[in-house]
This record gives sequence, C-alpha cells and structure tokens, in this order.
Amino acid sequence: MKQNNNITKAHAAILTANVIFGLGVPLTKYLLTSWVTPMTYMAFRCIGAALIFWCIASFLPREHVEKRDLLVIMAGGLLGFVISQTLTAWALEFTTPVYFSLIATLTPIATMLMAALFLGERITSLKTLGVVLAFAGAALMVFVGWQSGTGRNDLLGILLALLSVLTWVVYLLITRKVSERYSAVTQMKWIFLVSSIAVVPFAIGDIQSTPLITQAALTSDWLRGALGMLFIVVFATVLGYFMIPFAMQYLRATTVSIYTNLQPVVASLVAIAIGQDLFTWDKPVAALLVLLGAYFVTARQTR
Repeated sequence: MKQNNNITKAHAAILTANVIFGLGVPLTKYLLTSWVTPMTYMAFRCIGAALIFWCIASFLPREHVEKRDLLVIMAGGLLGFVISQTLTAWALEFTTPVYFSLIATLTPIATMLMAALFLGERITSLKTLGVVLAFAGAALMVFVGWQSGTGRNDLLGILLALLSVLTWVVYLLITRKVSERYSAVTQMKWIFLVSSIAVVPFAIGDIQSTPLITQAALTSDWLRGALGMLFIVVFATVLGYFMIPFAMQYLRATTVSIYTNLQPVVASLVAIAIGQDLFTWDKPVAALLVLLGAYFVTARQTR
C-alpha cells in the first residue's frame, strides 16, 4: 500500500514538474528577449538553485555519497542541466516556444532509442511505428520553420532543441540507478554546485552588462522581468529539478519521459495567448504526429 502511495506521488510530482517547465518556456523566451543573455540566465539559475539546495541540506541529516556515485551525479548535472538548459536558452533565442516545446515531445522516442542502443532494450514494430510518426512530425516542423517560421532562425533553433532533448535523455538514463540511492536534495545540491562552477566563469562578462542588473530604475517592466527570473529559479529550477529525482526513485526513465508531452500543450497555449507565436496549420499536425509517436513508443510500458 505504501509503495502504491509513493508511485502515485511520483506521478503527481513529474506531472507538476512538466507543467512548470511548460510555463517556463514562454517565460524564458520573454526574459531572453528583454532582460538576460543565455549565459546570464543560466548563471542565475545555477547560483540561485545551489544556494537554496545547500541551505535546505543544512537542516537535514547529512547523507554520505560514494565517490563513484558523486561523479555520476555531477556528470548528470552537467549534461541534464548545464548543457541541456544552455542549449534550451540558445534554442529559444532563435525559434518560438511552440516549436521548441513540440521538439521536447520527442523525449520518449529519444529515451527508447538510447535505451535500445546502450541498455539493449528491444524495439518492437509498434515502437518503430511510433518513431516514424514522431520523426515525420519533427521533419514537418523543420521544413515549415525553414520555409516560413516566425523565429529569428527556426531551423537552427529546432536543431539546438533536438540536441537539448538528447542530452536530457542521457541524464535520465545515467542517473536512474543513483536516484534510487540518494535523496533528491542530496543529488541537487551537488548538481547545482558543479553547474555553478562550470557556468559562472563564462557568464561573468554578460552579468556585468545584463539589463536585469544594470537598470537602476525599478519600473513595472523591470519588476516583471525580476519576478519572471525568480519564477524560473524557484519553480522551474529548484522545485522542478527536485521532483525529477524523486519520481525516478519509483518510475522508469521511459515513464518519466512520457510526461514531457505536457510541455507543448502548456507552452503553446501560453505563447499563442500572449502573442509570442502564431497559430499555423503545421503546429497541430506536427503535435498530433509527435504525440501519437510518443504514445506508440510508451503505451505498452505504461500499461
């Protein structure tokens, strides 16, 4: 009974995390457009999350981490946060939140292919159909984005988004077993410490000139930017990344990746509502193909 309760909590946690991530996509686009550069954005997230998680850890019993596991946690943090989220920020510099979030729905397919390649999991005919449909959806987005996209360079943005998805999948796979042995707070405090060490040297120049810091007048626009950055740090970073290792203690990496499909629904609705993107014919068609592909890839495991 207790195990079933934990599994329910894990599903609720990963669902909440992906709703938050979906809200974070158009908000990140807004911040990058007006207030921060990609490296400044990453530095704020790393430093803010590291401070919060180390403060929380100071009130909890100390948890010993084996050196080998610590290396896995840190490597996972560099892949799943620093590299993946930096690619996300760069992608949103060039393409729209809708295109980016639709690419994010390829996560279950990428997880399946990586698991087959490195873990030897079998690929069935149904999964193959799912991969073909998802690839067709992604190809449609690339083609239409190249022809008449609304971003600065949709093709480049989509390619960066694909790389972001791949690094995120590797993070899910390599940290799966470690997530079962240590608390989420222990994992996150080390992930964001090493992330801060990796990011800050590259962001110092941008931090000194970023409008969010240099603007002296506390205008309503500045307040919106500051609150937006605070949401990204507290909710889309600390809370979201806390929920992922918790969920992975009780769920398979493929199951966790299924919930990524919530992100385009949330991100697209918000982005179109606030005028960051336009509703065009290719978006619902591509979404249908990618979501159907994700369903065929993961339906058997979900049951």
